[in-house]
Amino acid sequence: MNIIIRTDASVAIGSGHVMRCLTIAKNLRNRGCQVLFWMDALEGNLIDFVANEGFVNITSTQQADLYIIDHYQLDKTWEQAIRPYTQKIVVIDDLAREHDCDLLVDQNVIAQFETRYDGKVPAHCMKLLGPKYLIMRDEFIQEREQLGHRNTKVERLLVFMGGSDPTNETMKILNALERCNFVHIDIVVGGSNPMKEQIEQICKMRNYHYHCQINYMAKLMQLADFAIGAGGSTLWERCYVGLPSSSTIVADNQRETTIYANALGVTVNLGWHEQVTTETYDQLLSDIKIDGMSNKGLELTANQQPNAWLYEIMELIK
Repeated sequence: MNIIIRTDASVAIGSGHVMRCLTIAKNLRNRGCQVLFWMDALEGNLIDFVANEGFVNITSTQQADLYIIDHYQLDKTWEQAIRPYTQKIVVIDDLAREHDCDLLVDQNVIAQFETRYDGKVPAHCMKLLGPKYLIMRDEFIQEREQLGHRNTKVERLLVFMGGSDPTNETMKILNALERCNFVHIDIVVGGSNPMKEQIEQICKMRNYHYHCQINYMAKLMQLADFAIGAGGSTLWERCYVGLPSSSTIVADNQRETTIYANALGVTVNLGWHEQVTTETYDQLLSDIKIDGMSNKGLELTANQQPNAWLYEIMELIK
């Protein structure tokens, strides 16, 4: 089966779409599928990173058995235009938009998530909604299988504000950390973060542990006692390994899920990034409360079959 994944990464878009599409691509490749990516050469793109993972990038429409689309700027109109080039279309979405697809995956947990696409996709479309269909890299599945007891005292801190961190949250956090004393601090940035060199220098001066564009995030999350992060897909990754965390809303598409996750008690919502300051992070770090957060995250993301979406996609194209 020939499959094309249409997605993008950039300084503005971030890396989340491409990273979860890589998870999908690797699983499909392991099932014998030929997978190509279609990404534009935007500033901060991950084309070389994806190539290093063994996938070829194309730049225009080609015939394929299946198109997988994970892109906020592409909508129902684009999907209809691609129909002559493919037998089936799968859409990965977070925003409850209208689509012309045969299968839709939205892993997010919000109020009434089971019905949010009613009337927005064709009647024949299979809808895979909620935490049962989390898109998880193998490293997270493996870490969850061997989770031990978490420390109730916050001694090891993890900071990751997304691949590009367009709102520069990491620097705000580093300013707040000047007044803190943790046993171990991991600072993670993506390769598209425009401040990565400055962040690395600060980490060297303070003996923090600096990581850039890594493939062992699950291990760092398993070792950490608390994480400061953004909303979006990494929020569910933190829940999946039972890591207590705070979440800053750095994009409009993160608002609803982050607010709801806070209400469920699986993260601390710090609010919209423009209102989150160094003082906000300072206050968080001075009085971190994690009681019950780990177990709530694990319960929310529990499922009998990891990456259950894979079997539905394979059934669609067989």
